[in-house]
Amino acid sequence: MDLSRRSFLKSSGALTWGAITATLFTPVLFRRNLYAGNDNNNRRVIVIFQRGGNDGLNTVIPRGDAEYNANNRPTLFIPDNLAIDSGNGFAQFHPALQPMMEVYNHTSINGQAGLGNLAVIHRVGYSGQSRSHFDSQFYWENGTPGNDELTEGSFYRHLDRTVNLADINNSFVAAALSSSQILALKGPKPIPNFTRASSYNLTGGTATATRFLGKVPGSPGSPNGTGLLGIYGSAHDQQDKIYRSLVHDTGKLMGATIDTLQAAVAQGAYTPENGAVYPNTTLGQRLTEAAMLLKRTTVKVLAVDIGGWDTHTGQGQVTGSHAGLLGQVANSFQALSRDLQSMWNDVLIVTNTEFGRTSQENGSRGTDHAEACVVFAAGGCVNGGVYNCDSTTWDTSGVSPMFQKSGRYLSRRTDYRAVMGEVFTRFLGDSNGLLNEIIPGYDAAAAANPSDFAPLNYIRTS
Repeated sequence: MDLSRRSFLKSSGALTWGAITATLFTPVLFRRNLYAGNDNNNRRVIVIFQRGGNDGLNTVIPRGDAEYNANNRPTLFIPDNLAIDSGNGFAQFHPALQPMMEVYNHTSINGQAGLGNLAVIHRVGYSGQSRSHFDSQFYWENGTPGNDELTEGSFYRHLDRTVNLADINNSFVAAALSSSQILALKGPKPIPNFTRASSYNLTGGTATATRFLGKVPGSPGSPNGTGLLGIYGSAHDQQDKIYRSLVHDTGKLMGATIDTLQAAVAQGAYTPENGAVYPNTTLGQRLTEAAMLLKRTTVKVLAVDIGGWDTHTGQGQVTGSHAGLLGQVANSFQALSRDLQSMWNDVLIVTNTEFGRTSQENGSRGTDHAEACVVFAAGGCVNGGVYNCDSTTWDTSGVSPMFQKSGRYLSRRTDYRAVMGEVFTRFLGDSNGLLNEIIPGYDAAAAANPSDFAPLNYIRTS
């Protein structure tokens, strides 16, 4: 091939590199990876990060606790007649979650027809909870509370230990549908991030991009490849140069990712199935993109963000900013459950948020940073229902759980690592031994706080 890599890259214009530049030239790229085995199932995960800290007490209302009242929450208190009944005689839901009830409802849960595939997990947190947005988001995503040095995500570690990320066939195994990198997918080997698949391409329009992308050689080292794929699909040049292998392999994987995404886009405009309607918001657009990619590619993990949950001021009751955000999430779960019915048993949608909010509202008609929060999980393998918010798990015989932490905060009952541990072991099929690598220190944390790690079994294994 007579076109050098340097001249090709200089002439090809700007590239949409996504997350590649963030970790491209770090020494840890040269670690030798020991793969635990092939990830040969079809399981897919969508992670939705609720940035800012969702108020769990107005999301899943502990109606059976007398401390949830208008004295503690003068403008935020949701009366019984306006809330949605969960069916367990204790918990209720914010009325904005009504669209999500299509996924939650089931005759065995609340006597209503529905999928019964939504788990609502209350009182989730961790020991030594940070009330810093940055720190707590960091810990949720890297899986290690208190570890500020580990800039590698737990979902990245799952992929790195179950999939050969250097294999061109795995070039598009995960992505962050975000304008910035998501730590949960960050690691030594680059995982792309973008807001639309069509934008992850070379510049200059479709025809120009197609020409620059080219095609891989007929065989390794063959001169009949063209464009980016031809260059990085051929044999290395100047193999003695430092980083040569890194640049070569990264270019090859990037080219393959572009090829995969553009092939998905080339199938035409995406139409959701089964009457699914995504919210007309940034979250809705990105989840529409996620559904398209799940159907048209073999991607395994997709992560998206929805901000705005830091409701210090004017949070609102059944309407307002908090209700609007909950409505977006509820409509998104409803749309995904309809749209992905053909693969529903192999899909898991799970939410994360860094902490909950104070049990008493503040003087600005909002709530402040607190501790335990709510996690939603949905999919065909989910045992639906409410967890940690019923008459047996919410003990009101002494100090209410709403005020057990520092007299201000809802106490946790389940560690978030136990919740996410089920995603990795019961859903994705990782061994318990591997879980200690994906979530470093898992066994030690479980031994130190065994009640926090008591199995919920909210995911079925058969």
